[in-house]
Amino acid sequence: MYLTVPAMIWSFSKRKPLGAAGAVVILAVAFAAITVDVIAPFGFSEINPIDRLQGPSWKHLFGTDDLGRDTFSRVLHGTRVSLMVGVASVAAGIVHGALWGLASGYIGGKFDMVVQRIMDAIMSVPLLLMAMVVVTVLGSGIQNVILALGFVLTPIASRVVRADVFSAKEQMYVEAARAIGSSGWRIAFRHILPNVTSPIIVLATINLGFAIIAEASLSFLGLGPPPPTPSWGNMLSGAGRQYMIQAPWIALFPGLAIAVTVLAFNLLGDALRDVLDPRLRASGA
Repeated sequence: MYLTVPAMIWSFSKRKPLGAAGAVVILAVAFAAITVDVIAPFGFSEINPIDRLQGPSWKHLFGTDDLGRDTFSRVLHGTRVSLMVGVASVAAGIVHGALWGLASGYIGGKFDMVVQRIMDAIMSVPLLLMAMVVVTVLGSGIQNVILALGFVLTPIASRVVRADVFSAKEQMYVEAARAIGSSGWRIAFRHILPNVTSPIIVLATINLGFAIIAEASLSFLGLGPPPPTPSWGNMLSGAGRQYMIQAPWIALFPGLAIAVTVLAFNLLGDALRDVLDPRLRASGA
């Protein structure tokens, strides 16, 4: 029996209410990122010295910073930057990692050994430290942050896909495809890859939370998008750190945005893992 999309959403919401709540938050954040030019009451670089360091009010919901810029508007614009970096870097890491994992797991042998030793070398350095090294070499900026995070996320995706490919290539449908003369490329991409997409979806969801934190960390250290481009990380680093006592709202609201968004991605990722993992479904999780 096939369920309609609304029925699937309702069933998921009943089984995993926390995951559904995370999905709602993510949709709200995505909506804010898409419509920020319409819903933001002020421009992200609009300076008004008269209103500098004003607390939250009806005019400025999140207060203002040391230049009189509206913190609410800057947080909304930072949403676009964070989601863009997160989605682009995770997509790059997942695609490259999945391709390497698929080839490594299917071909096996010496090729698998060489590829996995390279992945081990990358993973031997803490991910955020490796991203800092890559951004330092390439230079700061949104594009280089995306490249750096995509690079450090590649080995994780490769390991996950490789493990599932080892299991999938021994299944009967693969043997049947070989028996009718299907090429190795067709077997890998037509028969094996579609059957290992569930862990890829879960990994992508969870990695989005890491990518957002990593982007904020790099921006905090001055390796992200340069001012005046608003980023949650550089909002914490600049006036947020300098005026922490005098005007705590400058750092409070970007920090809350990071925490809530990352928590939402983690909740959704955990829920999707429980729903899509056949072992957990079989155990009644």
